[in-house]
Amino acid sequence: MAVSRERWITLSLADQLGNIGSEVGRARKWQGRDEQSFWGAVTRALELLELTQADPRWRKRRAEINRARETFADAVLGGKEYGTTLADLEKYFMQFAVLSARG
Repeated sequence: MAVSRERWITLSLADQLGNIGSEVGRARKWQGRDEQSFWGAVTRALELLELTQADPRWRKRRAEINRARETFADAVLGGKEYGTTLADLEKYFMQFAVLSARG
């Protein structure tokens, strides 16, 4: 079930990035094992990143969010530009999930 833009912008940045991290983790899990599941998670992560980019509250953090999206896309395509892997990005994003869980 897709999250609406209206619902997404009620979440904190930590909640948003933690949710993105869940999709990054799913993509990592399925990479090289199940193409349909892999690309589904990639698509979902990109959709959530786009919603986060569009959230007016993060206007001053847009460059950072844009870089996260760019790095994710590079990792999905093999990490040739930045040398980043999905495992690296999962660690980065999941820190936000932990922060979110702490409240």
